Amino acid sequence: MKSTQSKNVADELAALDAKINAFLPAQYQHCYTSVPPTSMGSAELKYRPDGKVAWDQIWTTFCDLALAGGPPHRGKLLDPVSEAEVEAEPERYKDVVVEIGRAIRATTALQVVDGYAPGWVGVQCDFSDEAAWLQFAVTAENVSARRRRAVLQLPAGPAFRVEKEIKNVTVALAKASHYWDGHLTAAQQKLAGEAVWEPASPAEAAASTAQYDAAVAEVEEGLRAAGLPTLPRRYVGWVGVEMAGEEEAVWLLRAVLVERVLARREENVLYLPVGAIPNADHAARIAWTFNRAWDLRQAASPRRPGWRRSDRSS
Repeated sequence: MKSTQSKNVADELAALDAKINAFLPAQYQHCYTSVPPTSMGSAELKYRPDGKVAWDQIWTTFCDLALAGGPPHRGKLLDPVSEAEVEAEPERYKDVVVEIGRAIRATTALQVVDGYAPGWVGVQCDFSDEAAWLQFAVTAENVSARRRRAVLQLPAGPAFRVEKEIKNVTVALAKASHYWDGHLTAAQQKLAGEAVWEPASPAEAAASTAQYDAAVAEVEEGLRAAGLPTLPRRYVGWVGVEMAGEEEAVWLLRAVLVERVLARREENVLYLPVGAIPNADHAARIAWTFNRAWDLRQAASPRRPGWRRSDRSS
């Protein structure tokens, strides 16, 4: 019986490895475990004679993709802003949107369109598959991203600064778009799929706090089946699970993403999405995906002497 179980685990790990290799650009295939997860710093901005940022001149190469296990562009999530914040400073908000549009056109050649709601900028993609893949890649960089058909939605707010948040949005998209255009096969470009369970925005969660709280509880309950406690609620729309270290968080991030579930990490914390209203199917899929990945992770890595699942569930 034990040898049969070992064979089944080996087969499942091989299948997961094949999925990850199929999902990632060619330069990461069969070597993704060697991608360093920690940041080496970011590129400095360059400026034109008129004082505006020369967005097309600040990179010669791109860092590793966060969805491949590389360091996310941001250490913490860049949240969308509220409609009230936009309405409080409409002229400043307009300037930010214009600068984001200028930066995106200079770095990706994509066109910026109106966002679906205040606080969001739309990026028109050629295909819905492109918007779907970019959403996965940008989210993994810890920049909020949503999708409406073939239009990717990125955050914008009146308090966004050129050297910080505007740069964050621009770099995350430019990095993802670079890999989409130059490193994915036609078959890979379709792998993100149509069904994405987006995290609730603060506005959506505030519209019905009871329903949102129920949705969070539903996902948390499913995740606890793995024996790992969820963290106190830090972000709207996300449930965090603390791992033993960055390497473990990266391993699980890849295993979750290839099942078409949005995910991101902040150091050794893996974050999974929660919608605005309870959805048993979504909660079950997220819990199944994470718990299966966790079980495979434990099977793949020797446990410390005396380690028990219950040790981390109290």
